[in-house]
Amino acid sequence: MLDVQGLGIRFGGNHAVRDVTASLPAGQITAIIGPNGAGKSTFFNLISGFYQPTSGRIVLEGQDITRLKTHEVVGRGVARTFQTTTIYRELSVLENAMIGHRVRTKAGLLDALLRTGRERQDEAGSRAGGLRALERVGLAGQAHLSAGALSQEGQKRVGIAMALCSDPRLLLLDEPAAGMNPEETVNLMALIRELVAGGLTVALVEHKMSLVMGLADRILVLHHGQLIAQGTPEEVRTDPAVIEAYLGGHAHGGQMGQAGVSHA
Repeated sequence: MLDVQGLGIRFGGNHAVRDVTASLPAGQITAIIGPNGAGKSTFFNLISGFYQPTSGRIVLEGQDITRLKTHEVVGRGVARTFQTTTIYRELSVLENAMIGHRVRTKAGLLDALLRTGRERQDEAGSRAGGLRALERVGLAGQAHLSAGALSQEGQKRVGIAMALCSDPRLLLLDEPAAGMNPEETVNLMALIRELVAGGLTVALVEHKMSLVMGLADRILVLHHGQLIAQGTPEEVRTDPAVIEAYLGGHAHGGQMGQAGVSHA
């Protein structure tokens, strides 16, 4: 689905991401993990077009998207959520979801001011797209509610619905379980599995190792901006370089899954 080749970015003299070569396979869940400051969110910002790399290439389904702007990357089928739930609490759940569909509309400012036929057609399309996305995340019955009235899990689902409204093939989730309790986390894992079963490819940055180990098909491990390991959850759990990065060499592979929950 997506390949990065020698990807890197430098801020002044600091290499936030350096020489990362990896793949996000189609139809799978890939987790990007690493200690705090490892470059995980920066990596997401690069592949979603928020940052321009200083080295390397990003290839989506055979097409080079390295220099595309954010909205162009979204237009190619890549959508993302953010660490902080970016919803409009005063708007309805449906109105929030509709915002994500705007990247697919054609009406401009003049159309909106004059309420042209194109504007009305786009609005109807956004409403239909928003309802479809809410159905996929289990919020169709709450479409009329204020988004701010939902639980933390509900607001996270609204954020995912906003991303789904852009009709992505690759969905990037940045710490989707942040702030959730264990029950909400389990519910989120089930939703992500459903989305992948429905045809999406998912990549996620996550600190909750219980979620990562129970959900991911493949894991990429970053440390100081470099890729130090990749493979299945079991392969990564027992990788000496990963144990060293997380635990400073003071534990063995059998402790990775437990210690990673609190130290990741």
